[in-house]
Amino acid sequence: MILGGVLNEITGNKKSEKIKGTVVLMKKNVLDFSALGSSAVDSVLELVGQQVTLQLISAENADPANGNGGRLGKQETLENWNLTFTPPVAGDSSYSVTFQWEEEFGTPGAIIVRNNHSVEFYLETITLEDVPGEGQIHFLCNSWVYPNKQYKNPRIFFANKTYLPHETPMPLRKHREEELKVLRGDGTGQLKSGDRVYDYAVYNDLGNPDLGSELIRPILGGSAKYPYPRRGRTSRPPSRSDPNTESRVFIPGIFSIYVPRDEQFGHLKMSDFIAYNLKALVQNIIPAFQAFVNFTPNEFDSFKEVDNLYFNGIQLPTEALNQLTSNIPLPMIKEIFRTDGEQLLKFPAPQVIEDRSTPTAWRTDEEFAREMLAGVNPLLIRLLKEFPPTSKLDPELYGNQNSSITTEDIDYNLDGLSVEEAVRSNRLFILDHHDTVIPYLRRINTTSTKTHASRTILFLRGDNTLKPVAIELSLPHAAGDKFGVVSKVYTPAEHGVEGSIWQFAKAFVAVNDCGHHQIISHWLNTHAVLEPFVIATNRQLSVVHPIYKLLHPHFRDTMTINALAREILVNAGGLLEGTFYPGKYSMEMSSEIYKSWNFLDQALPNDLKKRGITVDDANSLHGLRLLIEDYPYAVDGLKIWFAIEKWVRDYCSFYYQTDEMVQQDPEAQAWWKELREVGHGDKRDEPWWPKMQTREELIESCTIIIWIASALHAAVNFGQYAYGGYSPNRPTRSRRFMPEKGTPEYAELEKNPEKAFFRTITSQLQTFSGMSLIEVLSRHASDEVYLGQRTPEWTTDAIPLAAFEDFHKKLAQIEEDIIKMNKDKKLKNRVGPVNVPYTLLYPTGEVGLSGKGIPNSISI
Repeated sequence: MILGGVLNEITGNKKSEKIKGTVVLMKKNVLDFSALGSSAVDSVLELVGQQVTLQLISAENADPANGNGGRLGKQETLENWNLTFTPPVAGDSSYSVTFQWEEEFGTPGAIIVRNNHSVEFYLETITLEDVPGEGQIHFLCNSWVYPNKQYKNPRIFFANKTYLPHETPMPLRKHREEELKVLRGDGTGQLKSGDRVYDYAVYNDLGNPDLGSELIRPILGGSAKYPYPRRGRTSRPPSRSDPNTESRVFIPGIFSIYVPRDEQFGHLKMSDFIAYNLKALVQNIIPAFQAFVNFTPNEFDSFKEVDNLYFNGIQLPTEALNQLTSNIPLPMIKEIFRTDGEQLLKFPAPQVIEDRSTPTAWRTDEEFAREMLAGVNPLLIRLLKEFPPTSKLDPELYGNQNSSITTEDIDYNLDGLSVEEAVRSNRLFILDHHDTVIPYLRRINTTSTKTHASRTILFLRGDNTLKPVAIELSLPHAAGDKFGVVSKVYTPAEHGVEGSIWQFAKAFVAVNDCGHHQIISHWLNTHAVLEPFVIATNRQLSVVHPIYKLLHPHFRDTMTINALAREILVNAGGLLEGTFYPGKYSMEMSSEIYKSWNFLDQALPNDLKKRGITVDDANSLHGLRLLIEDYPYAVDGLKIWFAIEKWVRDYCSFYYQTDEMVQQDPEAQAWWKELREVGHGDKRDEPWWPKMQTREELIESCTIIIWIASALHAAVNFGQYAYGGYSPNRPTRSRRFMPEKGTPEYAELEKNPEKAFFRTITSQLQTFSGMSLIEVLSRHASDEVYLGQRTPEWTTDAIPLAAFEDFHKKLAQIEEDIIKMNKDKKLKNRVGPVNVPYTLLYPTGEVGLSGKGIPNSISI
């Protein structure tokens, strides 16, 4: 008789049953039209018995013949492969499978899946119904399964139970260990599509010496001179010109770098479309922009001309239009250019100029300062504890680098306070781009870039807004680095030539800040530093390990977007070098700044303390008080930080009741050792690394990892177009130095300040390229998974599931709080003169250029 989908058979004293299972997967022919022919071949093979098979592994009973691994059930075939309807667009297909189960087999704990077809498929879930003594057992797979002949070991998937290593049922321990060995690989050989190996390499793939000396770049990582986090090993052969440099194979339209298959973007996803857009920028769009510029006056002459890009469009000459669209697919034209039948070139309006009732609000000093608290790079402003500011650069190498700003420059502008009183009452702050820029500035200024290092002093007013009171611009001394710098101080002015000079000074600060944002705040401090955590987690923590389950959602697509970045963004001659002021020295500068990177400083409370933004206060929430109370990034960020920390604490405390349990977890210890000694190996001896001997260290470390992957990246990424899409607000380069009296540039400034401004900042071509780049980077994907969301049935443990639900509810409450604060007129920094509310740390988001939402992972 059939009861609950299980067929019972009694043979003697042995109880035998048939367990029904459901398999959900996506065939490749749905995802990739090139596989349609293979699908036809598979249909024939299916008829002659070459099929998809599944084999249960017992979690209770070992088999000496299987090396004391779990007892194996009979291989069973996936039913009706060819009879099951396959959607014409990307979608799931559901298949049935029937397993023969005997009482002595015990509870299934894993499944072997063999794919005997000629192409891979994406396996999502396997669900067993009415398993005796267990009920339903769910296997969350989410993995590409390639033809079985490509694997040395068959694919194994574990049930969604969570085990510390010593708690793993004995029959499953062998399989747990073997699976990790597969993922580690042996460090040798060519890695191919479909491989699952996670391994490390230094950044020796940025340059391309085979194409000329101008594309040679230093190897980052593995040396004291150029330390760097490790990247994923791709195993490409060395270049012909330099055996230490990995060759670069750039195939238009094809993602040609090895990334473990399950880390790659899925097909027909928004993330794929974003990657497609980035490739199109390199291959088609920027050359088309170059052609357009050649057909027109190649400079902007006024703010009105720039505004026309967004509100009226630029009329394209017919020849330019043909050149612009000849090699670009129509969807790309519509998505990035907004060309239409009237031959217009038109971009979406960035939020910073979207409110046409205040078209010049971005130029105000209040907005200039507010963006240091609520813009795209709100991570650098710090309390000024001594005046004048001093430098930490080695005077033996760089001479006197201390600031030349005097009390006379600013004391009239401190609302009645003296400089000493303002420092003592924590009212002076600084945005300092001096020490990071000066070591490279002489070399940078030998290129087409002409810029200054900058220091900006700001005063905190009674209404919690900041006003800039002085900007110092510096150049290396003509006699050499040991002679220090030549500096000049600029103070606020609104009218005439002095007003124009002040706007120029703010633009040079923005150039510094844009470069630091993109190369350090964004690339280095989120993308690059996180990749070793992705690799080590997959190499050392089993998929059934609680810390793997905690962190895995925060690694989605990161290795792929980083590999894509190395191919077309941060490489020699790539988009970042062509757009931002450090140019060819960009990645080398990031290596220099990585020398001072500290893992613990990535914790938001620690970062704010280090910058002097918070002080300890027992009467304040979480014991911290902000000196700038209306600091949107810090206010919202602390709410998110402590919500993440509580979730991590509740989760980790369930699995680790004592410090000894952390110490005695071999996988966790191997994971942390590898992170320090290999993944961030150039900083392995730093004393600040957590020793991973206590539960508190585990909680803090996991909280930092999740913070970097989610909220920190969201804060520095998704507002890029909102603020930087309007290049006068955040120019990425400068091409002339500050105009000096008696020079032709100064005469031009006096005669036509707008024209002089646009001859100084980002060129027309760089503006088009930069806008297109950050528009793609600022978009939320349609398949985004946001903080507080994850795949159902990711674990069977009720307490962690309840804790995650609490986390989800807390984030919803935080979002409501942010909405209320953005409506509070007393909080002037939340919206500012440009009427752009601070929404970057909303937990949930919207598709496209919404400027809101915290994705779980760094996926763009």
